[in-house]
Amino acid sequence: MTLQRRTAPLDRDEQAVVDTLTADPADYVKVAIVDIDGVLRGKYLDKSKFLSAVEGGFGFCDVVFGWDSADECYDNGTYTGWASGYPDGTVRIDLHSHRRVPWESGRHLFLCDYVGSQPDASVCPRLLVRGLEQRAASMGYVANFGLEFEWFNFSETPQSLHAKDFRNLEPLSPGMFGYSVLRQTHSQDFFDAMLTQLRAFGVPLEGLHTETGPGVFEAAIVYSTALAAADRATLFKSGVKEIGHRFGILPTFMARFNTDLPGCSGHAHQSLWDIDGEHNLFHDATGEGSMSSTMRSWLAGILALLPEMLVMLAPTVNSYKRLVDGFWAPTRPTWGIDNRTVAARVIPGSASSTRLELRVPGSDVNPYLAVAACMAAGLWGVERGLELDQPATVGSGYADESVDRLPRNLMDATRLFGESVEMRGLLGDAFVDHFAATREWEWRQYQDAVTDWELRRYFEII
Repeated sequence: MTLQRRTAPLDRDEQAVVDTLTADPADYVKVAIVDIDGVLRGKYLDKSKFLSAVEGGFGFCDVVFGWDSADECYDNGTYTGWASGYPDGTVRIDLHSHRRVPWESGRHLFLCDYVGSQPDASVCPRLLVRGLEQRAASMGYVANFGLEFEWFNFSETPQSLHAKDFRNLEPLSPGMFGYSVLRQTHSQDFFDAMLTQLRAFGVPLEGLHTETGPGVFEAAIVYSTALAAADRATLFKSGVKEIGHRFGILPTFMARFNTDLPGCSGHAHQSLWDIDGEHNLFHDATGEGSMSSTMRSWLAGILALLPEMLVMLAPTVNSYKRLVDGFWAPTRPTWGIDNRTVAARVIPGSASSTRLELRVPGSDVNPYLAVAACMAAGLWGVERGLELDQPATVGSGYADESVDRLPRNLMDATRLFGESVEMRGLLGDAFVDHFAATREWEWRQYQDAVTDWELRRYFEII
């Protein structure tokens, strides 16, 4: 395999990172890429090996894009497979992603771009966002994102979870008690560790509180530019799990784990700024909802393409168990001003705070794909100067039948995505083909499985 070498010298910040690492007595460095499901896959590298890879990169088996979240190999993928022998693909270290892991004695960690094993056929979610950032810059823009997540926590371990066969799990706290100061004190050590250690990890939280449900929390991550925001969100989900493990707590970011309880969101707050990051181009004090014409075009692009890009925001079978009427998750491509029942909530504010909140993603989302979908559709709308002809929804978005409902399951959403001319033009055939194939595989695994619902419904009676 021929590694792709850097074409530009290190910038000042990158050189400072290399100098710091060279002088540090640490002997191993942690590196990670993100796979198609948003799962971090990585390893420890000897420091000398790492430093030698700064320029040329290193090899990583491309099976990480040839299997699912359970390490089962796809039988329908063309990117890699048994026929190709699962060769190494090139991984390029992003020195700007450097941070230290507080719960690993300050070990150095770097996120990497998976350049891959095939030329001009990138399937890396991180590279997808990087490419869209470059496209925005060519148009004179910088996109900012802030992601927030809800998730349930259990007083369990991986061993007890499997021993109980995922049933009768003990929630970290009982009952429905949103915004509870009392519940925070019951888990104060866990809360303190998340607040302080995530910030030290380069993942600062804007807010953290309990939500409605047994053992459920919500966190908002401080906003940043697109790639940095996706990095923060991915490291947040992994970091919360690693911190929880030390306290005997097992978090889950499933979109909806229980039929009787609401699902968990992964809302994406977004705004568009000038290239210097000084002016929020979404804000116009004289516009409806403080919206500028640019924001209206961005929103029009998202609403127009939402059905076709839905699978990037709802990537699992379980995602669609959250997208049901009356459960705090949108079911139609609607928008409204400060309305939490619609897909796209316009949040009027000052020149710095006016933004759009896309409420479709669940906590199971791959943050890179959520950011990429929003950027692709938003920039598409701005570039075309789309008019926001669809009126704002007033009242319940579930009752607004002026637009069709979003796809109800993973396969229907995947089919729309794979057949979308616009998605192919915005994201490239290689990515669309690969992601659609992985989702079709996921749906087939579900179709072949016997569920608890079937056992309860048919076992005795039929």
